[in-house]
Amino acid sequence: MKRIVTCLLALMGIAMAYGQGNYETDVFTTQSGKTIKLHALMHASIRMEYDGKEIEIDPVSKLRDRTVDYTAMPKADYIFVTHEHGDHYDANAIKLLTGEQTKLIMNKRCAEMYGAGEVMVNGDSKQIANDFKVEAVPAYNTSPDKLTKHPKGRDNGYILTIDGFRIYFAGDTEDVPEMDNIKNIDVAYFPCNNPTMNAEQFVRAAKLIKPKVVFPYHYTPADITSIPQLLQGTGIEVRVRNFD
Repeated sequence: MKRIVTCLLALMGIAMAYGQGNYETDVFTTQSGKTIKLHALMHASIRMEYDGKEIEIDPVSKLRDRTVDYTAMPKADYIFVTHEHGDHYDANAIKLLTGEQTKLIMNKRCAEMYGAGEVMVNGDSKQIANDFKVEAVPAYNTSPDKLTKHPKGRDNGYILTIDGFRIYFAGDTEDVPEMDNIKNIDVAYFPCNNPTMNAEQFVRAAKLIKPKVVFPYHYTPADITSIPQLLQGTGIEVRVRNFD
């Protein structure tokens, strides 16, 4: 799988930088000209930098043969956790990233497990700074053989609106009907493996939501090589990064 991803990145002309502290980074500009940097750490873990703020999505320190050294990163201003599975929720990583001003936002189950955190449930919306809004959206399984993996109503996806720039972190989900209500997304991160979406579902979700840029994440051991071709001509840019 890593060889396939490496070939895809080479074909797309993307420089790869791995090793401790070196992660592929994508840079975007907000409505007022500020910069958002999105670092592909591992699996579903993403670090964001915006206007001097540090934002962490599902921070996890170790998964299979990959590690992330959170001791080398600044304390987070905001941490978002989608659900309780060990590839998304890591209490030790959260502790390493937590400082005096850190705001921790989780689903109910993770807050219970961690013993702290602000709970958001599907449908909640919070203005957490003047230029920063978060929405918790449904993330669940619909396939009959997967219903117990991510039951409806338990887990969150998050939409972050930062200075008008909208980023959708789907979490662990299939292409659920509620995605029809998600609009005006600049960047989306969609999972693509069992028990989340397969490539066909991924493409359906992308065509429904129509983000300007979509990143596959949470994809090992799935084959994601068909996704860029399947989305050709849609106006959606597919960027493949080394998450797994």
